Amino acid sequence: MTSFVHVETPANHPGVVRAEAVINQVRTARRGFDGARGLAALLLAAIVSSVLVAADRLMSTTEEGGLLVAWAVLWGVAFVAIALFAGTARSLAERLIVATRKSARRRAAARADAQFLAYAKYDPRILRDLQVIASRQEAA
Repeated sequence: MTSFVHVETPANHPGVVRAEAVINQVRTARRGFDGARGLAALLLAAIVSSVLVAADRLMSTTEEGGLLVAWAVLWGVAFVAIALFAGTARSLAERLIVATRKSARRRAAARADAQFLAYAKYDPRILRDLQVIASRQEAA
């Protein structure tokens, strides 16, 4: 008597499917990450703390009776400073992030060029191509 066995095997491993889902979530999170937001918060904290130190120095000459008023004024200065400098800190942080990324790209391009030229020293075909390109640029 002949019997056939039909085994249903999945085409994908469940662990691989879960790993791909995690990798996709990490990629999505990286795309949504804005480094300027954290830098802006740090710059804003630095600006506000310096304003608060200056306000504290001005109010340190008051008597003990005016301490509550000085405390309220100090917090008022803090909130006003946060409101005034939030946009400035955000734009400064964005400019710093853009400048950092451009600098990283320039360094990567310079490294790639240096590696290419180092490789060209050992490969006569690439060296010949570079010589042809240089002679064409001199002719133009």
